Amino acid sequence: MIITALVLAGAAAALHVFIFWLESIAWTSPRARATFGTTEQGAEATKELAFNQGFYNLFLAVVTLVGIVLVAVGTTAPGAALVLAGTGSMLAAALVLFLSSPDKRSAAITQGALPLFAVLALVVGLAV
Repeated sequence: MIITALVLAGAAAALHVFIFWLESIAWTSPRARATFGTTEQGAEATKELAFNQGFYNLFLAVVTLVGIVLVAVGTTAPGAALVLAGTGSMLAAALVLFLSSPDKRSAAITQGALPLFAVLALVVGLAV
């Protein structure tokens, strides 16, 4: 179960690296504008905010990836703590998006599903 949790956490981290790329690097591109439903003018006006927010997503991914590596090399307790901190924060952010923006609930579910399953699998794996 722990291996399943690490795979799910790795997928969640990869998704958040992609979100970082969209927000911090490609924010004004047609792809990012279509993904986030922004206009060209809106994207330009919020470019600095998106740049900063993208780095939050990157940092969550890095914390999670470091935790995965630590668990993989046998340093289970600190590694699991980092994986839970990273994926738990991803899940919490998805929950905030889900509750605060009804029009973005689909995106919130996409953003939160992998972290949710990673947290559940890791907690179950550590409990047995």
